[in-house]
Amino acid sequence: MDSVIKAQNLTKIYDDLTAVDGVSFEVKKGEIFGFLGPNGAGKTTTVRMLTGIIKPDQGKSVIMGYDIQKESLKAKQNIGVVPETSNAYVDLSAWQNMILMSELYGIPRKIAEERSKNLLEKMGLYQRKDDPVKGFSKGMKQRLILAMALVNDPELLFLDEPTSGLDVQSTRLIRKILQEFPQNGKTIFLTTHNMDEASQLSDRVAIINHGKIAAIDRPEKLKNQIKNLHSVKISFDDTVNLENLTGIPHINDLRKEGDNLIISTDNVSDLITSLTSFTESRNIKIMSLNTMAPSLEEVFIQLTGEDE
Repeated sequence: MDSVIKAQNLTKIYDDLTAVDGVSFEVKKGEIFGFLGPNGAGKTTTVRMLTGIIKPDQGKSVIMGYDIQKESLKAKQNIGVVPETSNAYVDLSAWQNMILMSELYGIPRKIAEERSKNLLEKMGLYQRKDDPVKGFSKGMKQRLILAMALVNDPELLFLDEPTSGLDVQSTRLIRKILQEFPQNGKTIFLTTHNMDEASQLSDRVAIINHGKIAAIDRPEKLKNQIKNLHSVKISFDDTVNLENLTGIPHINDLRKEGDNLIISTDNVSDLITSLTSFTESRNIKIMSLNTMAPSLEEVFIQLTGEDE
């Protein structure tokens, strides 16, 4: 199976609002797929349709080869879901939560205990396994939720803001564990507002805006497509008047940053050639020159018009 998720013309309408408008995409086996968008763009509604929580008005979701609406139980047997808000039972211990989740999946007791021990150790929670969850920090609770979602050894994991508001230690641990997932042929569907996290973790990202997919590709390819956001950072061995540079082709914007100049451009190669000619004509030297691609956050803002 090459694709573990197939969203086909997913549409959801609430009264006069089209929350999701004909969304289609596929998620390949063994990849981390980032799903990004501003608040109200349709992210949550799409995920709820993908996981069978709500029914689309049009289209369908095929998860692990099963129609999530028609064959819900078969589809859900191989997925794990980590919501942004903790859904652990706070009056139970971490161990009790793990065993309860195992029972819900019908996992034999011996296997459940072995997996629970391994997962809690991996999450750094085994020493606190008998403590009530209500005494856990937010980071500990999120690590427990991730362990609970993994106890059935899912082939596909849905993650909603997995590191939102967490301490640095918990964030780094969760990201490290997630990066190991594709090595075992597992797949992650990641919803996040953290552009750095999406860029670091995702093999591909989809950006949804106003209920429609605005772009879908590898993060680096998306950055390269936004040509007018590319920049050149340059410094010279002598003072250069900014006005002398304004006539150089392919300079969209120009600003001073310390002894460097930051030049945004739509053509990096031609700009560098022009800057080289400029320095030769004035008998000055380039001390340093670096090209800078846009960040995923800048791409996001360009495509959606919103700064998260």
